[in-house]
Amino acid sequence: MGTTNSQSTNNVTWFEFIHAIHIPSLALVSLAVWLHAADALIVATMLPSIVGDLGGASLVGWLVALYEMGSIVAGATSALLVMRYGLRRPMKAAALIFGLGCFFSAISQSMPFMLIGRLLQGIGGGGLVAMGFVTVSTVFERRYIARALAIISAFWGLSAFMGPLIGGLFIEFANWRLGFGFFGLKAIGLAVWIGFHAPHSRQADQQKDPKIRLPAARLALLSASILSVAIAGIDVGPITSPVLIGIGLIAFVLFLRRDALAGDHSRLLPYAPLNPRTPAGATLSMILALSIATIPITAFGPLLISAIHNPSALTIGYIVACSSIGWTITAIAVSSAPERLDALLITLGILLVVLSIPGFIVTIPRGPLWLIAACATLEGGGFGIAWTFILRRTTALSPPEETQRIAGALPTIQRFGYAIGAAYIGLIANTAGFLEMSTPDHARSVAQIVFLACVPPALFSIPGLWGLVRPQPEFSLLK
Repeated sequence: MGTTNSQSTNNVTWFEFIHAIHIPSLALVSLAVWLHAADALIVATMLPSIVGDLGGASLVGWLVALYEMGSIVAGATSALLVMRYGLRRPMKAAALIFGLGCFFSAISQSMPFMLIGRLLQGIGGGGLVAMGFVTVSTVFERRYIARALAIISAFWGLSAFMGPLIGGLFIEFANWRLGFGFFGLKAIGLAVWIGFHAPHSRQADQQKDPKIRLPAARLALLSASILSVAIAGIDVGPITSPVLIGIGLIAFVLFLRRDALAGDHSRLLPYAPLNPRTPAGATLSMILALSIATIPITAFGPLLISAIHNPSALTIGYIVACSSIGWTITAIAVSSAPERLDALLITLGILLVVLSIPGFIVTIPRGPLWLIAACATLEGGGFGIAWTFILRRTTALSPPEETQRIAGALPTIQRFGYAIGAAYIGLIANTAGFLEMSTPDHARSVAQIVFLACVPPALFSIPGLWGLVRPQPEFSLLK
């Protein structure tokens, strides 16, 4: 639970941080996050050329669905794998699986074969990111976590710029197969690096337990839940989508119930993972709700902005990228804040995210473009302020044996929220006439409905926010 270590309350300068931590460990985690983040953006850039060469346009949605399924399932199992084997072997395996997926995609002669490659990339990438968070939470002392997450956020933001650029360069001067090969080689290089210089965590090593087992039945339920929700978002229909979303949520609830009854040797998530009365449950329920609420600017924003305002593709791309820019800038700016300010900064950040939604309701239909970009920056900036301290506060308030599960669950629940949000908002958008938009006025009406639909899930994040930031008796000595 809380600690009385006075060092955790002190400001940590960048000079102290750089000289106190193991730089190769931070660099390794940053590269792992970069691979996962940039890969998705590169594939989005190369997708028209891939479909032009391989055909299978009807299967494009499955490229995303299988990638997400692999990413979420791998993220959910990462904590158990680290608890059984330590950090080196699982991280090395994830990098190799990611690289293998890239090479599968590079040599694909048909879209079904490409799907195998994307599934493997999802498994490897999701595992790398989740284990990256586990690394941060177990390798670095708590007072250094905010600085480490700020560096990782910078790499994530950098991918927003470099990913599409790299993909465009391969399409312009080479081909998409070399793009996959390029990332495959980087993944193999990462695996070799991990083999020689894996992050060392005394906590992870001490908790290694050969009795840990991967729960096949629960993973099957989780996979079914993700696929059902993803299919609902791929082929949106007024009847099929609600049914599939319902099936997916039922499967997810069954997964949570079975996971709650499992022992420590096979439990995937923290106890009560969506109960806002516990620190971990408050955090994960808040992240789930906010992920659902904030997916539209990425999923539907570009098409709606184009239909209403008709800017260039580059302008649209950088409006959306403003979210990543804001996240990176604020994460770095606040990373020196002492631990006693965690609750205040988390509250400020989450409220900024929530306030960005009415901003989109007003600005996307009416403009101007710079104000839409400002709202995107506000949303990302809010996440950057809060996310920097969410992991630090949650782990400080939770039992030490839950640290790895919490760290692995954060990106996993976030991506599951994005999947639910894409299906939910897709259903709302299609009901509002998204597919039949023919005039800017019609597009304005659809945009208002789409972003109004984000208000309820955004409000659902408030109980989780309060559960995380409310005064904690065990934590009072940190103030």
